Amino acid sequence: MTPPTPRSEITDRVHSGLLGSWIGDALAMPVHWYYNRFALAEEYGTVVDFVAPKNPHSGSILWRSHWEAPSEALDILGDQRSFWGQRDVHYHQNLKAGENTLTVKLAAEVWKMMQEIGGYDADQYLKRYIDLMTSPERHRDTYVEECHRGFFTNLGRGIAPMKCGVSETHIGGLAMMLPVAFFYADDPFRARKHALEHLAFTHSGKEMRLAGEAVLSLLLPTLEGESLTDVIREEIRTQRNPLFGFPFLKWLEMPDEKVIGKLLSTACYVDQSVPAVIYLALKYANDPEQGLISNTNLGGDNVHRGAVLGALLGAANSEMSWPDRWVNNLAEPPVWVFSD
Repeated sequence: MTPPTPRSEITDRVHSGLLGSWIGDALAMPVHWYYNRFALAEEYGTVVDFVAPKNPHSGSILWRSHWEAPSEALDILGDQRSFWGQRDVHYHQNLKAGENTLTVKLAAEVWKMMQEIGGYDADQYLKRYIDLMTSPERHRDTYVEECHRGFFTNLGRGIAPMKCGVSETHIGGLAMMLPVAFFYADDPFRARKHALEHLAFTHSGKEMRLAGEAVLSLLLPTLEGESLTDVIREEIRTQRNPLFGFPFLKWLEMPDEKVIGKLLSTACYVDQSVPAVIYLALKYANDPEQGLISNTNLGGDNVHRGAVLGALLGAANSEMSWPDRWVNNLAEPPVWVFSD
């Protein structure tokens, strides 16, 4: 019988995984949704440190987005509404270097809640979620993803909050469920149960659950001390989840920009973005710093890939593996619940 992993080791992996998730998001934030890598390089160079976003964002398609609040009380855009419909507006224009996007701020909210009440409570989280989203001045992010717009449209129709989630296929939902899994790191059954429950509140549907299960199948054993590389290779071998059905091992000798951008899309949809995370996690399992730098400069939906990838790479490595320049310059680092 394998002895249980010492609590101090799990704590370190939780610390490192949460830091990695926050860092992966914040590092990529200024170059989020640059699908033209030449434009990304021209406007930012190679991103290796936290930098502030710039206007104009040459690849922004925020001008295509439109949403009408069902009521004044359920308006989740606030004074950012005036930027919707305008060209070249950066999605995160109000954030500063090292600050997290709305997605990770929502992840931070569930992490904070669980520390305060000692566990996961769906009703309590939904109250906090609604309060934060209807107070957009608290997060200052210009872009609000489709999942939230769909949720509040349903809420305005009188649907109970527990049932307002819309069918989704975007990787951002996975970033928001990660703190739930981290909180229950020493109880994989509860971690999986509550993380998937949390995911469904904003990202429901079979495809999202499958994506959530894929990420948890890597994260939870790694938190218990298994090698991330070995865990990924075992999932590839067993093919228990179709998201592992790609020739990852053959891709390892290829340039990242060919794998992600040509063989896999850089977009947000989980059928492509989760395999992209798996590939990067396998390639950079022992080099988390370079893994997040590579992910950032690949563009596309790099903040959400970065949040998930950072969690996996952090869980696989010591908290000390993250550079001081990132750890010390996070605008709002995660607050730890565990003590050694």
